[in-house]
Amino acid sequence: MTARAASSTAVLVCQGRAAADGRYAVGRFSDPVAVRLLDPAERAVVDRVRTGAAPPGSERMAYEMVRRTGITMVPRTVAIDAAVRAHAAPQVVILGAGLDARAWRMPELADATVYEVDHPASQADKVRRAGALEPVAGRLVPVAVDLAADSLAGPLVAAGFDREVATTWVWEGVVPYLTARAVRGTVAQVAELSATGSRLVVNYQARSLFTRVMQGAMRLVWRLSRQPDPMAGEPWRSMWRPGQLRTLLQRGGFEVLSDESLLALAEGLDLPPGNEGSLRNGRILVAVLR
Repeated sequence: MTARAASSTAVLVCQGRAAADGRYAVGRFSDPVAVRLLDPAERAVVDRVRTGAAPPGSERMAYEMVRRTGITMVPRTVAIDAAVRAHAAPQVVILGAGLDARAWRMPELADATVYEVDHPASQADKVRRAGALEPVAGRLVPVAVDLAADSLAGPLVAAGFDREVATTWVWEGVVPYLTARAVRGTVAQVAELSATGSRLVVNYQARSLFTRVMQGAMRLVWRLSRQPDPMAGEPWRSMWRPGQLRTLLQRGGFEVLSDESLLALAEGLDLPPGNEGSLRNGRILVAVLR
């Protein structure tokens, strides 16, 4: 496994969920566990966002990152949660789990075994942060795998995963950070490990020149402000046209049931303006193995 620190983008995503909890799409979105997975300094930024007290100067960048991430996380979380509920599988595998809180906040998982797959550094950090939090899932099993370099099958089966049982796979916020080759390899492994009827829920980023330009501009602003860039160690490595990803999944034996932008999924959630670009290019795809 490659040596690296725990994921900083996982922290940002968790901050976004914590900032949005109880403020946006009330009754549709909720994640009261997210704030409990954050360290004190990380919570401080969330508290500022929740009160709307934007700080002056260089601290404004971190504030805006968390605020905008919170807007994006609402439709993303709502859509993925709905897909998990719609397929009440006895096994749920969360690929690149980061600081995902579903095993602690979704009572629908009470009869399921949840396998949280992640790089060992991020997984160790997750265990530290979760501490004595009690999951509501029937069973929670950590599985250490570097999706960019390692085989998924061996560690997952060794942890008790049953290839003959229908599974829901959640692949959220990971695809952009993998090379196209690693994405193809992971799809092939998931198909090989899945029983007929298993579902794969994928969050991916559509190709967008605007997004690339904005990312470059953000990196420049971080450097000029002399603030640590939370994305520096985790650059995006692949974006996909919807047709490309559908073709890849179909070749693996999956039938695509839906593939929608976060912007479309945000309709009716009454979100504030401010992150339309990310909502337009972020997508949620649901597929079933035939």
